[in-house]
Amino acid sequence: MIAHLRGLLLAKHPNQAIVEAGGVGYELTITVPAFSELPELGREVSLHVHTHVREDQIALFGFLRVEEKRLFERLLTVSGIGPKLAITILSGMASADLVGALRGGDVARLVKVPGIGRKTAERMVLELREKLEEFTASPAAPARTSLAEDVLSALVNLGYPSAAAEKAVDQAAAGRQEFDEIFREALRLMTK
Repeated sequence: MIAHLRGLLLAKHPNQAIVEAGGVGYELTITVPAFSELPELGREVSLHVHTHVREDQIALFGFLRVEEKRLFERLLTVSGIGPKLAITILSGMASADLVGALRGGDVARLVKVPGIGRKTAERMVLELREKLEEFTASPAAPARTSLAEDVLSALVNLGYPSAAAEKAVDQAAAGRQEFDEIFREALRLMTK
């Protein structure tokens, strides 16, 4: 089993990276946040790897931090969650936020991740709530106003990642009362 790779980054896309190690190019599925943290092409990169073996394929999933890999593997223990959905979950919500939502039983926050329905979110909370003691959770986020939720919805519908949009909207909403003001400021923060 491949558990770690260090080599040259040959290609990167929002959900995929190719790393050359020992003359072999390894294709890894990665999260969107990992993509944004990868170095420039041709630079050395080090990834923690989960090797997923099925009877018809071997797939590699890469993570920049070992905690993300462990959380990914914990998600795989939930019935109905495979590796692709686990990557989608980690792409849609920061690890610390995910741990906080699972520990707090925040089903409403979990269903905002694409591919997660209410039953899956409830199953995740039920099966993982007591199994996350080694992970650090982010403090509970303050409740957003309905105006901020509308701006967040607009940004996600435009294709922005929900984790980045949430952070930008939370910053932009401080002291602003109009949709246009919050929307413009959130866009400015996300394009910095």
